[in-house]
Amino acid sequence: MSLREDAAVISGELVALRRALHREPEIGLDLPRTQEKVLAALSPLGLEITRGEALSSVTAVLRGGRPGPVVLLRGDMDALPVTELAGEEFTSTVDGVMHACGHDLHTAGLVGAARLLAARRDELAGDVVFMFQPGEEGFDGAGHMIAEGVVEAAGRPADYAYGIHVTSGMLPRGVFTSRPGPLMAASAGLFVRVIGEGGHGSRPHDALDPVPAACEMVTALQTMLSRRIDVFEPVVITVGTFHAGTRRNIIPDEAVFEATVRTFSAEAGKQVREHAVRICEGIAESHGLRSEVRFEDEYPATINDGDEHLFVAETVRDVFGPERFSELKDPMMGSEDFSRILERVPGAYVFLGACRDEEFATAPSNHSPRAAFDDGVVADGAALLAELAMRRLN
Repeated sequence: MSLREDAAVISGELVALRRALHREPEIGLDLPRTQEKVLAALSPLGLEITRGEALSSVTAVLRGGRPGPVVLLRGDMDALPVTELAGEEFTSTVDGVMHACGHDLHTAGLVGAARLLAARRDELAGDVVFMFQPGEEGFDGAGHMIAEGVVEAAGRPADYAYGIHVTSGMLPRGVFTSRPGPLMAASAGLFVRVIGEGGHGSRPHDALDPVPAACEMVTALQTMLSRRIDVFEPVVITVGTFHAGTRRNIIPDEAVFEATVRTFSAEAGKQVREHAVRICEGIAESHGLRSEVRFEDEYPATINDGDEHLFVAETVRDVFGPERFSELKDPMMGSEDFSRILERVPGAYVFLGACRDEEFATAPSNHSPRAAFDDGVVADGAALLAELAMRRLN
């Protein structure tokens, strides 16, 4: 039987695992219940298993029957601080926490790939590293796992790396998509505190009001993009939080806001850092206010190796049919810490449509409390990861 056929046979078990993970979602780097489920699923496979020290990761190494290269396969495991409204029968039992980004499907799919490949270990000319990663959602779990040696877990550096991310919208069910080169943006954070002197709302001349200055900064940051950054350089700045004051007739002592910054090149990131910090500090000074401005780099851009992208596309078309792969025209402004792996190892990242709604373009997207994923695609995700490893090793 083919890997795809074998994946279909174990599909029910993978779906059951996915739903068990969905009922007990966990956030961040410490996922003890998730780790326990993964370890139980891997225990019969005869893998070399290592638990993380600074985080509840699982690294499992499958030794092939003959010497050869190393392939790394990754699945992230963490959930989001979202209250579920999707109406699943297996809805989250943890208040305010939900697998709204589909990482439960990723985890089950990687377990499936491990099962498929373990059954064929004698056919493998090389080794496979299975990277079960916590903390993708803003905790840099990939960075922690790299520091603990996941790239060299087989005793030598990985030669190839692959990962899959499901989508609850954007794509038709079962369709894979990716692109060569830049796939997802680098991310950074801008943190601004504007410090004034509070007072009565009826007497602003007796105070130093930080609110108008902070509002001016928000507007100036958007103007900066169109006047200081090359129009052909994709950059996004979004202010996601803005906090000031307690009542409408009280001028507060300070105003605080935070923004996310998305870029694709190191030069653009450098320009945004320099201009944004200078603009915010300058506006504060012009109003007679003090400011604290911090710019923090987070994840690099996710860059697919051109040859590995072509290899993934050809494998999908060969295994599932040409209609199951769609070339992604433009990169996405979202960020992903698998970028840290792809900085070190040639590989590719691919999206898989898991939308249950025929109208995928209007379906609730990842991170929505109403995001609903068709877990019937888990077997296909497992089959593709296993197929990529098998073909690269053989």
